[in-house]
Amino acid sequence: MKRRQLLTGLGAGGLSAAALSALNAGAASAQTGDPIPIGSALPMSGPAAGDGIEFKNGLELAAEEINAAGGILGRPIEIHIEDTREMGTDLVGQAMQRLIDRYNTPAIVNGYSLGANMVELDVAADNDVIVLHNNTQIAHQERVKSDPERYYGGFQTDPAEYWYGPGCLTFLNDLVDSGQWTPENRKIAIVASAVEYAIVIGNAIRDQAADFGWEVSIYETVPFPTNQWGPVLAKLREDPPAAILVTHFLAQDLAQFMTQFLTQPTPSLIYMQYGPSLPVFREIGGEAINGVIYSTVIGGLPDAFAEKFRTDYRARFGEAASWLTGAQTYDALWMYSIAAAVAGGAGEPFNGDQARKIAAVLKGMVHRGMSGSFRFNPEGLVVYSYPTETNDPSLGLPHQFLQHQDYRTDPKLIGPQLYATSKFLLPPWLS
Repeated sequence: MKRRQLLTGLGAGGLSAAALSALNAGAASAQTGDPIPIGSALPMSGPAAGDGIEFKNGLELAAEEINAAGGILGRPIEIHIEDTREMGTDLVGQAMQRLIDRYNTPAIVNGYSLGANMVELDVAADNDVIVLHNNTQIAHQERVKSDPERYYGGFQTDPAEYWYGPGCLTFLNDLVDSGQWTPENRKIAIVASAVEYAIVIGNAIRDQAADFGWEVSIYETVPFPTNQWGPVLAKLREDPPAAILVTHFLAQDLAQFMTQFLTQPTPSLIYMQYGPSLPVFREIGGEAINGVIYSTVIGGLPDAFAEKFRTDYRARFGEAASWLTGAQTYDALWMYSIAAAVAGGAGEPFNGDQARKIAAVLKGMVHRGMSGSFRFNPEGLVVYSYPTETNDPSLGLPHQFLQHQDYRTDPKLIGPQLYATSKFLLPPWLS
């Protein structure tokens, strides 16, 4: 493989000279060593299976590319997956421990795990392995800060969910200030579900709304999961807000919200959390989803840098596959592989010295991946968010705002401005 080809596959903008040297050294002796087992505890069944499938896809594509480039210092990567089903502390912890015990995995690269209570950090610490996940929880940051010596190997590859709050309020005000949207009033309604992620985001919006000039007229919490939106919609219709902010995130449930909302719509902007990035949202919602805005603090970008990734992803997994989601684990596996190569190898469980070397490289690196720029906060080992946490786009992942403008095509990226590829359109029920 030529250097130019290697750079294209890696996303060379984020690689240091040391990383290139290490990976090129691996290419020179490609596939000469025993495979390196990499584990992943993913929800391959249960309510979050749609995400689990895409996380698996991202890992497989990254592993194929890394192995084609020579693996990690000549050793190919071998992916092993355990199903976490409905997730939770016991299921996630047991799945991760099985990966270590059965396959001797020195690293585990997960997507997100609901209700796991940061068990990932304890499994990593107890076995001296590296774990990368995107649970999107401020709890990760606080746990690492509470005992950085113990939790040295735990990395959250996206910003904490807290940043959705100020990010969403800033986005609403930008729409108003730019003249793209004239709200009926200054009221917002928050609809969260009974999981920590959704509640933290809902509370962050609620607690800062007044500072941004908004009044919270309704704050409702619904079961997780749920597809019965009638009682909440009845309350929203009694006192219609300018914007309805739904921090529940399961795609199939959010699609049902839209079909039920449109039977009697209110003059409200609809904002949703993450779930609309998955194909099932479009498949279930159909035309009813047109106009919906959603955001994510991590996801593949529709830019020139990631063009090859997007093309390869759908060629490999089908036109309906969500590269926006698969990019998350794809980027994480590339980051780990680069760090392990620079540190001199992947090591094995209970090799604390080698795991700490890899952790040190991860902690200090800046990686330009398919989702943007990854840089870990050295105190909490959580990726920075742009533009609310850092104003430097080269040092933080963009908090993306997207809109479904035609359910038959991919959503359009409408913010932040530096990354936007399309303009906001008034939803059909407001036009």
